[in-house]
Order: sequence, then C-alpha cells, then structure tokens
Amino acid sequence: MRTITFNELRRIKDSLPTGSMHRIADELGLNVDTVRNFFGGHNFKEGKSVGIHLEPGPDGGLVMLDDTTVLDRALKILDEMNANAEPVRA
Repeated sequence: MRTITFNELRRIKDSLPTGSMHRIADELGLNVDTVRNFFGGHNFKEGKSVGIHLEPGPDGGLVMLDDTTVLDRALKILDEMNANAEPVRA
C-alpha cells in the first residue's frame, strides 16, 4: 500500500504525455476508463474501481493505493520522458 496526496496524483496524471492513459491501459490489459479512474476519474459504467481510498484533508486529501501498478507505469513513462529530453542550454 502507498499513500500520496490527491493533488500529487493529479500532478502526475497531468504531466503525462498525450496517449499515456491508453498506453498504460494497453500495457496492463485494462480498460482505459479504469486507468482514468485510478487518477481520480469517475466513469464506473465503462471502467472499474482500482483500489484507491480517499481521505479528506489538505492538498486534496490523501489517497491510499492498494496496488501501485498503474502509478508505477505512469512514473516509468515520466522517467522515459526525462531521459529523452534534450538538455537545456544556457
């Protein structure tokens, strides 16, 4: 189990490149709406709940994650982006 703030979870989601929700869904064999629900979406007609528990509080509250697989995949994508980014030249 891992605990992060809801706002941090949203910052991670918002930092992902276009198409990442579909990429994560494809790589993990999930419905794309299930991946979106992990990041705070509410489409339970198409997607499923993914084992997140919300507790009210500062910074959007706390999110307790039963399974960090989706988060781990998102962080891997962000790492790939940073590794492929060209260095900033002064």
